[in-house]
Amino acid sequence: MRRPHEPRYGPSLLTDHDVYLFKEGNHFDLADKLGSHPMTVDGQSGTLFAVWAPNAESVSVVGDFNGWDPDTHPLRARPDSSGIWEGFLPDIGPGTLYKYHIASRFEGYRADKGDPFARFWETSPKTASIVWGLDYDWGDRDWMASRAAKNALDAPMSIYEVHLGSFARIMENDRYRSLSYLEMADRLVAHVTECGFTHVEFLPVMEHPFFGSWGYQTLGYFAPTSRYGTPQQFMALIDRLHQAGIGVILDWVPSHFPTDGHGLSYFDGTHLFEHADPRRGYHPDWNCYIFNTGRYEVRAFLISSAMFWLSKYHIDGLRVDAVASMLYLDYSRKDGEWIPNVHGGRENLDNIVFFQKLNEAAYTRFPDIQTMAEESTAWPMVSRPPYIGGLGFGMKWNMGWMHDTLRYFSRDPIHRKFHHGELTFGIWYAFTENFILPLSHDEVVYGKGSLLAKMPGDDWQKFANLRLLYGLLFAHPGKKLLFMGGEFAQRGEWNHDAECEWPLLKYHHHQGIMAWVRDINALYRREAALHARDFYPGGFEWIDCNDAEASVLTFLRRGKTPDDVVLVACNFTPVPRPGYRVGVPMGGVWTELLNSDADIYGGSGLGNAGAVAARDSSCHDRPYSLELTLPPLSAVFLKPQGWR
Repeated sequence: MRRPHEPRYGPSLLTDHDVYLFKEGNHFDLADKLGSHPMTVDGQSGTLFAVWAPNAESVSVVGDFNGWDPDTHPLRARPDSSGIWEGFLPDIGPGTLYKYHIASRFEGYRADKGDPFARFWETSPKTASIVWGLDYDWGDRDWMASRAAKNALDAPMSIYEVHLGSFARIMENDRYRSLSYLEMADRLVAHVTECGFTHVEFLPVMEHPFFGSWGYQTLGYFAPTSRYGTPQQFMALIDRLHQAGIGVILDWVPSHFPTDGHGLSYFDGTHLFEHADPRRGYHPDWNCYIFNTGRYEVRAFLISSAMFWLSKYHIDGLRVDAVASMLYLDYSRKDGEWIPNVHGGRENLDNIVFFQKLNEAAYTRFPDIQTMAEESTAWPMVSRPPYIGGLGFGMKWNMGWMHDTLRYFSRDPIHRKFHHGELTFGIWYAFTENFILPLSHDEVVYGKGSLLAKMPGDDWQKFANLRLLYGLLFAHPGKKLLFMGGEFAQRGEWNHDAECEWPLLKYHHHQGIMAWVRDINALYRREAALHARDFYPGGFEWIDCNDAEASVLTFLRRGKTPDDVVLVACNFTPVPRPGYRVGVPMGGVWTELLNSDADIYGGSGLGNAGAVAARDSSCHDRPYSLELTLPPLSAVFLKPQGWR
């Protein structure tokens, strides 16, 4: 006869086929099978629990419902050697706090562990998992039906990167707090719409114990952090963004996880999720453990997490963090601190397979999304398909372009002519990958200063340089990313314990930067020549990349038809250059689309009076030419009037 509190073992969400796929690393819907699932069985409401702990001697569910007593609600090990423990507990429903009490077969290890598949967690420093359902009535049908075009490689993609906890703050009970998901929905949607960005990218929202990690020390791979609300409230934020025509990208961290005792580390008294050997399983830079993706069940766990966010939360893209750290066995390690692969090399063969399987699964199930790699080396074919040897990502962050460009802009303009190659070198490899040009959070922390602070000169030159930087960003081949605060020239570097410096927007020069970002976003979205062939050599053409003496670059961006062309001229010195002659491919009148030196943006107002007539005089090996006025520290965009 069953004891009063003993779980009922009848129901299970796992079939033999599920177990087979899990053990071979090809089950990517584990969130529907493992974890806690409220349900009704034979008229009895309760929750079905299932957890993978193959080296446990016993597993029980403890929580606020049983006084955290490990002897009250034991689970049963499945008889199929899967290492999964499960059981149905009556009268336990959504909102219940719980953990798994695991008694290992090794060394007498006993620990209370959070659920690796928990959909909701207590807010740190509390550590319990919470039984929760994911029912939500989505209102983004139109977005989901059209997002294939919005996420396509030939579409404009201008990403606004956001840290939820420090975007804005509210005074409450004599102290500031972060906005909730619902409060973010009101403010963020309006701001992103005004600025004209196409997508929002959130720094990791997955549950993390330490706020100061910005989410990059993820513990709950299937739960949005409870700091800002419930899972449904996070869904509502995504829903609101989608209804406003804004895509949502999440940072996702499969490279490492924190060492907190209630988390994944040493889960069942063994190194279950992490490598046992610290030369592979411990990351000294980040004081964290490294996933063992050579273990098939761990691979399935991580890919299931990615599929979970794409499916349950309607996410439009995943930006995968620290890819380089996963590709190289000797990443940030000295000789003797790493183990070569079976061929004696430094490449992490397990993670190569992991990335290929991740991207194959993502694009097979959700062909209208994008995956993006933060990969900081020259690893080949990151954004090329696995069937030709690539990793399978849709796009890759262009860290080389970012470093070269910011280094160039930090130089006094009088010295820039000696470093002209820092601007032009990026085109040599611009089409080897599908690149995103990132001006991200990493460039405005840890003493690096804000983007505005990196610019040389007095305030006038700093603001002019920043407008020029953004002009180059939007003109250069590649999709765009800008971290919050950059759109209005935040003066201080990012501080996760404070909000963006919104009061600066009452000043003219900061208003001018935001107006420039708004208008150049609009131009970028409107002009196909600026985005449709971002990843094809035919979408870019130098006019003159060699005028180092004047520190001027001129080039064309081309659309999909021969006449769809935009001319870009950038002057990287504070010296106006009237009568600057530029060769162009067609005659007629060329309209000045945008000029970063216009009064409205805080500039001096120098320009080309709205249009310039081409002369029937060859220059730069082209049949016609323009005599332009290049304002100081400016980016100017022009287009022939005959093309609309």
